[in-house]
Amino acid sequence: MAFYSEEERTEDYLFKIVLIGDSAVGKSNLLARFARDEFYPNSKSTIGVEFQTQKMDINGKEIKAQIWDTAGQERFRAVTSAYYRGAVGALLVYDISRRQTFDSIGRWLNELHTHSDMNVVTILVGNKSDLKDAREVSTAEGKTLAEAQGLFFMETSALDSSNVTAAFQTVVKEIYNILSRKVMMSQELKKQDVTSLGSGRTVVLQGNGDQESDAEPPKGGCC
Repeated sequence: MAFYSEEERTEDYLFKIVLIGDSAVGKSNLLARFARDEFYPNSKSTIGVEFQTQKMDINGKEIKAQIWDTAGQERFRAVTSAYYRGAVGALLVYDISRRQTFDSIGRWLNELHTHSDMNVVTILVGNKSDLKDAREVSTAEGKTLAEAQGLFFMETSALDSSNVTAAFQTVVKEIYNILSRKVMMSQELKKQDVTSLGSGRTVVLQGNGDQESDAEPPKGGCC
């Protein structure tokens, strides 16, 4: 695990992204292909959680994506649940050649929403698109589920690199776009507040009788 001092950190933004899905759907190889352009045909299931970082340039801003590879095996779920917290993006991965991994998507989505913000930018990823002859989940099924859940969708192959970079970039760009819109809205609200204050009337709260004020004098009453 790498640690950075404030001087060493040069990125404009740091986004935490999690990879989730059943065991052996290819999450670790997707990360290896994206972060290091590597592929391990005999890779073993991830035990616990590990992460890689990758820097990207989005609209002139340097973004560091901190991508967490979360173990898919059921016996590790208690260990990894804490790592969802703070995530702003997620790749929800299934294997197009194993229908049961697609059928598990609903459970993984519920877990993501339970342990993180409901507004996490999520892309549904049908991995191992190179296994055309072994396909058990059609592209149309993946698209339909993604549309129903309000997710982005893409089919990838960590083996031949198809759409791997595009899948990660889709998530990072959308996170950045949402953040940019929030910043613009915040700046606009501040401008409106300043304009409102600038056009307001000055009220003198204390002073002697010689000072002018827009406040009306009291109408009777003691003291």
